[in-house]
Amino acid sequence: MEIEILPDADAVAERGAEIVAQAAADAVASSGRFSLAVSGGHTPWAMFAALYGRLPWEKVTIFQVDERVAPDGDPDRNLTQLQRSLPPGAAADVRPMPVTAHDLDEAAAAYAGALPGAFDLIHLGLGPDGHTASLVPGDPVLDVSERDVALTGEYQGRTRMTLTYPVLNRARRILWLVTGSDKVDALAKLRASDRSIPAGRVAAADALLLADEAAAGFRP
Repeated sequence: MEIEILPDADAVAERGAEIVAQAAADAVASSGRFSLAVSGGHTPWAMFAALYGRLPWEKVTIFQVDERVAPDGDPDRNLTQLQRSLPPGAAADVRPMPVTAHDLDEAAAAYAGALPGAFDLIHLGLGPDGHTASLVPGDPVLDVSERDVALTGEYQGRTRMTLTYPVLNRARRILWLVTGSDKVDALAKLRASDRSIPAGRVAAADALLLADEAAAGFRP
C-alpha cells in the first residue's frame, strides 16, 4: 500500500480530489466512463467539494460502498450527504443502494447485479474500531464471499447494506482517506495489514492511503 501523510484534513481532501480527478481522466480516456464507489463518514464530502470543475460529471457513475437502512432524506443516510456534497450542476449518474426496498436481500442482489465488473476507484474510510465500508468487527458479513452486496446485523443502531470484500478486492484502485486522532490505533493496524481489524482484510492490488498527521500519530 502506498501511503502519503499530509498536514491536516483539508490537505487530505485536496489530495484525494487530485487522485480522483486523475483516475477519472484515465478511465474516460480508456473506456469512456468512470465508475466510482463512495463510502460514508465525514472524509469524502470535503473531497467532493474540492472536485468542483475537475470531473466530466456526465461520464461519471457513482455507486455507494455502504448505506444505513433508513428512509430517504434521513440525515443518517450516506446518500443524503452525498447529494448535498456534489458540486452544483454535477450530472453524475448516482446509483443509490436500495435500502428502502421491502425485501432487502432481494434488493442487495439486484444492486450487486448492476455493479461494474471492477470499479475504476473505490473510496474507503476507516473507523476507530477498524471497520471500513460497513464491514464491522464481529459481524457475519465479514465472511461473505459469494455475494458482492450483503446486509449487516445492527451496528450503531442501524442495519446496513455494504459491498463485500470480493468487490473491494477487484477494484482497479482503492483510495483510503483517514483523518483524526481517534484513528491512530486503527491506522497503525491497517498499515500493517493486520487482519484482526476488518479494514486489514482489504487486499486490492493497487491502494493509496492518504492520512493526516493527527491520524498518523504525529504531535505538533
